[in-house]
Amino acid sequence: MNKLKKKTREAFTLIEMVIVLFIISLLLLLIVPNLANQKSNAVDKTDEAFRTTLQAQVDIADTKVTDLKDLKLKGRQAERAEKFSIKDGEVVKNP
Repeated sequence: MNKLKKKTREAFTLIEMVIVLFIISLLLLLIVPNLANQKSNAVDKTDEAFRTTLQAQVDIADTKVTDLKDLKLKGRQAERAEKFSIKDGEVVKNP
């Protein structure tokens, strides 16, 4: 008689799986576009902070600085400074 009893397995139903997949896809639709905006905002803030640093270096320099090459920047700082220029004593980002 025991052999005739059906063994039941507990598992997720198709509806439950569809609901879970729907929730995951909805979360992805909300998160992924926001990540691109966050990266853009981070780059903008980093550039502004670097511009402020360059402006402080220009202000502190003993001589009148007309080009960022006059600051004798090295390495990564020199590479990043290529995005900027000096106009009327102010450091501005190149378009």
